[in-house]
Amino acid sequence: MNPVVHVAIIMDGNGRWALKRGKSRNFGHQKGLKTIEKIVDYSIEKKISYLTLFTFSSENWKRPKNEVSYLFKLLVNYFKKNLSKVVNSGIKVKIIGDKLQLSKNLRNIIKLAENKTKKNNKISIQLALNYGSKKEIINSLKTLNRKKLKITNNNFEQNLYTVGFPDPDILIRTGGQQRLSNFLLWQIAYTEIFFIDKLWPDFNKRDYYKIINKFKITKRNFGTI
Repeated sequence: MNPVVHVAIIMDGNGRWALKRGKSRNFGHQKGLKTIEKIVDYSIEKKISYLTLFTFSSENWKRPKNEVSYLFKLLVNYFKKNLSKVVNSGIKVKIIGDKLQLSKNLRNIIKLAENKTKKNNKISIQLALNYGSKKEIINSLKTLNRKKLKITNNNFEQNLYTVGFPDPDILIRTGGQQRLSNFLLWQIAYTEIFFIDKLWPDFNKRDYYKIINKFKITKRNFGTI
């Protein structure tokens, strides 16, 4: 059976979930955060070592300003209220993406969360925040050029945002859309991809475990037969 070491998730559908219920899109993001907490717990239960969550893409700046502001406020408030709980749960937090565009307040809370959890080892979680895979790839190449390093797979990967994380075994996208949306384009070359119709707030333990169990019995060829 295939071991599951790293799961990556595109958490799509918060806004649509809320609108279907006559609520604001921001209400959907609140519910989506609750689902994140559950999935983290389920991942720890299944002894999954790495989890990457697509939290905010570099293209999401095109959304209404009040929604963008709310998303960042939700993240800041979560870590302010729950950082001790995160630390005590053995969770290591890493933020990947272009942090320069983020507010000083958000950058500070991110730095605090990373520093406070850096020695934890129960599960490592990457939050992809203002993340775009194309920019990540270009930045890595620019770094190699600046350092006058040879372009090899290893050198290239050592300069990606995701350095230190293995490539995902599983990529899950909720919400019914079948696209990658500029997420981990290099890293998912041999990842098993699962597109789920359910909107993110409705995604549950049974859905998650069903995917994990299917992955475990999937024949993975990696170019062989």
